[in-house]
Amino acid sequence: MSKLEKVPFEEAMNLTGYGKFNLLTFIVCSSIVLSMDFEIFSVGYLVPASACELGTTSAQQGLMAATPVVGIIATSHIWGYLADTRGRKKVLCFSMTLSFVASTAAAFAPDWITFSVFKLISSTSVAGAFALAFTLLSECNPEAKRAFLLVLTSTIFLCSSGIMAVIALPVLPLKFSYYIPALGIHFNSWRLLNLIYGFPSAISAFGLLFALESPKFLLSVGQEDKALDVLRTMFVINNRKSGDEYPIKSLALNEEEAPTGVTGLWSSIVAQTIPLFKPPLLKKTVLMSIIFVITYLSINPYVMWMPYIVDGFMRSVRRGEANLTFCERIRATHHLSHMDQLENQCAMNEFAMTMVFGIGVILAIGNTIATVLVNYVKKKTMLIVIQVMAGVSGILLNNTSLWFLSAGLFLMFVAGTINFGFLSTFTVEIFPTYVKAMAVSLTLMMGRSSAVAGINVLKELLNTNCEASFYVFGIITLVGAGFYFLLPAEASPAKTASKNRQTVP
Repeated sequence: MSKLEKVPFEEAMNLTGYGKFNLLTFIVCSSIVLSMDFEIFSVGYLVPASACELGTTSAQQGLMAATPVVGIIATSHIWGYLADTRGRKKVLCFSMTLSFVASTAAAFAPDWITFSVFKLISSTSVAGAFALAFTLLSECNPEAKRAFLLVLTSTIFLCSSGIMAVIALPVLPLKFSYYIPALGIHFNSWRLLNLIYGFPSAISAFGLLFALESPKFLLSVGQEDKALDVLRTMFVINNRKSGDEYPIKSLALNEEEAPTGVTGLWSSIVAQTIPLFKPPLLKKTVLMSIIFVITYLSINPYVMWMPYIVDGFMRSVRRGEANLTFCERIRATHHLSHMDQLENQCAMNEFAMTMVFGIGVILAIGNTIATVLVNYVKKKTMLIVIQVMAGVSGILLNNTSLWFLSAGLFLMFVAGTINFGFLSTFTVEIFPTYVKAMAVSLTLMMGRSSAVAGINVLKELLNTNCEASFYVFGIITLVGAGFYFLLPAEASPAKTASKNRQTVP
């Protein structure tokens, strides 16, 4: 039969169908996101658990815990550049392999400095994993299913802290200890936990060996034949038909192309970055950066300090204390348990880990519901509703002494993390392919940088003026909702689905 020529990429993608290939790609990308979360947030469990053996002071533990954040902020931009110039699959495969090797080495570190160095390497290697996984997933799925899969992938992100807590609960209490003379260390439970947390990186690297490169990336760098081969393979896997039946002969990208004639590494990085800060992309870059900064600054710090907050609140509830606000419960517990903390500085609080798991499950369920709703409601509307709900909840949190009501308001406040996934879907959709990974990495880097400041400010406020923290961060959250109104309009999910049904024969 005759083949179609110069078919727009999105139409060609729709003609590949939706099935087994898309499911496998989703699994691989979800594993990548899980690997990144495990590597970054594992220090929250490993640093306290290793304190006695490594003999770390409070200041040294703070440096160890900050190491992954430093690695992420320092190199996110570079990973975005590499993905936009070398390919999504190739860069991700190298990233996951390096992460696994460094994470494994950290499990055998003889001192806290060596541990921090290997954690810096491993966190640096996964700095762009979230952005690159989202980019690869978005470019390997039909438009009608793209937002659904991207937001569903963010469910994995929200589940990760709960999954880590569940893994840590049975592993950390183990009492075994095997001495390794060559390294002068005792292999024990926290080292085993470190190895377990690094295992998803190995699974991701293995899965990426069999994954396909993004056809949209291949087309954007002039490799049309390879892009067609990938699309044809997707068609075969999804439809169990011969590749000859795929009706496309040539493709059209129909978007701005990458600059040519640039040589040298630094010149190439600059050339890849400058378009984001020049018209017509400048407004998009500034808007998305502001939104990411506000969203991460206002909510992410509470996610980081969630074990501390939840443990303090629930201990007060279990003691039967009445007529206390949310912050009053945290202060009461902190003062009462100070001596206990000194006596158990190397122990992890199992009750806190269990509660963190519970909150992670609730947030994951909420994100799944939002993922379903995004098929019927515009993402922009969903973003605004969630952000307003979070902001109002934060402001009202300390205006009640009913513990179950304040707990519910806290859950609604931290549920603003659901917007992290929705924001990333916006970024991958509004930027052209040749700077897409760079744009996602850059905006995420801006958000995470603001989160570092928020994390330090929040910890101080929790100790000195807890109520003010919720008022301030709640208002910032509402300000973010105002900026969401400036996001570009999008077609309704119903119209998008109808359009794609008409495209597929």
